[in-house]
Amino acid sequence: VEFAGRPALVVRRDHGWVGLVGIPLSQEIGTTSINVELAGGETRELKFDVVDHAYQEQRLTVKKSYVDLSEEQLNRVTEERKTIDGALQNWRELQDPPVSLAAPVDGPRSSSFGLRRYFNDQPRSPHSGMDIAAPTGTVIRAPADGVVTVTGDFYFNGNTVFVDHGQGFVTMYCHLSEIGVEEGKSVWAGDVLGKVGASGRVTGPHLHFGTYLNGNAVDPAILLD
Repeated sequence: VEFAGRPALVVRRDHGWVGLVGIPLSQEIGTTSINVELAGGETRELKFDVVDHAYQEQRLTVKKSYVDLSEEQLNRVTEERKTIDGALQNWRELQDPPVSLAAPVDGPRSSSFGLRRYFNDQPRSPHSGMDIAAPTGTVIRAPADGVVTVTGDFYFNGNTVFVDHGQGFVTMYCHLSEIGVEEGKSVWAGDVLGKVGASGRVTGPHLHFGTYLNGNAVDPAILLD
């Protein structure tokens, strides 16, 4: 299965094959399509409609340095974006990747995906994950098997871990107080990834939990058990 020039995740189920396609928040309203290649090489174009949805607004007050960036900070963010995009767009062949996730941390989950955000009254990109409230130091566990592809301290995201679950399915964990894994290491469901914190652009301790399919953020609530 392919969408917008990128392969999409496909898993086998009792009733046949199922494709999971991530649609970006920036997708234009209207008819679009995916391409499906069948056994034997036959291809089909399947059309579907993307409809409008009115996401709520969120207004936050943060340090001025996280809204009005200096040239040095802008350069840092630009370089970090390349690393982040590389992690989110990674493709690792895997026959049957996990697509049902356990919660990475216990705590109240905000329905924050897609929120139109304003920092210090200035519009910024929509919120692309789920915020889970938890005290600093709360253990974060891998919600499914995978491979740690990138870890690091990023300007906006703070201490961050990326886990590749196969076929373009990637999860992201931001604002950690501690990172507990190393790049290139395999993790199993339940393994410790790190601890909740308040690093990066935040208003308090919590876990920003992101889920990505074919490079696009999708609402984690869809994939959580």
